[in-house]
Amino acid sequence: MPAKLSVWLLALRPKTLSISVIPVIVGSTLGWLQSGQLSISVMLAALLAAMLIQIGTNLHNDAADHVNGTDDPATRVGPPRAVAQGWLSAGQVERAALGSFMLAFVIGLYLIGVGGWPILVLGLLSIAAGYCYSGGPWPIARSGFGEVFVLLFFGIVAVSGSAYLQAAQFTPVAVLCGLLLGLPAGAVLVVNNHRDRASDARAGRKTLAVHYGPRASVYLYALGVLGPFAILPLVQHLTVATPVYYLPWLLVVWAARLLHRFAHISKAQAFNPLLAETGLFQLILGLLLSLALVAGRSLAVAH
Repeated sequence: MPAKLSVWLLALRPKTLSISVIPVIVGSTLGWLQSGQLSISVMLAALLAAMLIQIGTNLHNDAADHVNGTDDPATRVGPPRAVAQGWLSAGQVERAALGSFMLAFVIGLYLIGVGGWPILVLGLLSIAAGYCYSGGPWPIARSGFGEVFVLLFFGIVAVSGSAYLQAAQFTPVAVLCGLLLGLPAGAVLVVNNHRDRASDARAGRKTLAVHYGPRASVYLYALGVLGPFAILPLVQHLTVATPVYYLPWLLVVWAARLLHRFAHISKAQAFNPLLAETGLFQLILGLLLSLALVAGRSLAVAH
């Protein structure tokens, strides 16, 4: 058995936590450019709350998948899960998940004080969705709505909510940036569900990969990694279209290579590094987008 700290780190799934971080950074950048002011304390609180919701979702998923019989250590091809391996009990992990959700709620009280009732609604929806991803009578993870869940809450809601906290307004460009980042975040789940489609089918899960098969997964992944480049021109049109705005386009070749790898992988274990790299792709895309937003506005002001 690995060391206790290593086990808990494994349960948190740190390699994909950037999925919740980068939308907050991009949203805060948009809000800063819209309002002319950036509250570092608000941005950090939003970052921590978003990460805690994702951590709570991951922990709850770890415990729930073991209880539901989805994770079988003998047949699992993804990274080992702490509860399924017997390293932690389902009760321990469930309590940690509840603690993460509760701490996110406490931090959310501060954010509600800043943003008012819209942040209350978005925060409660996000926590409820995090729990319902694996819990409740109709778990999202066992249905075909997992990718939609990620697109909404790790894309549109996270970016729009973070921008609102800085600028007190919801804008079309925030929704577009949320969609732009939500697509590759959803692609991470596409890799996961495509890799696990055989074990998911045995466990009775009806993910899109199980229901529609491998070819549909390739199309979904293509949408996830190439779709953002169809949205970029709209973002450029609604903001300041200077040459620096083409920075995110530097990643289009990387996106094409990721898609080629996805379509040609034959062994399920090979999807594990691809999953992590897809998360890294979303992170770099968001960082370049933030840099383009800031530099573009700076150049426009200078001229």
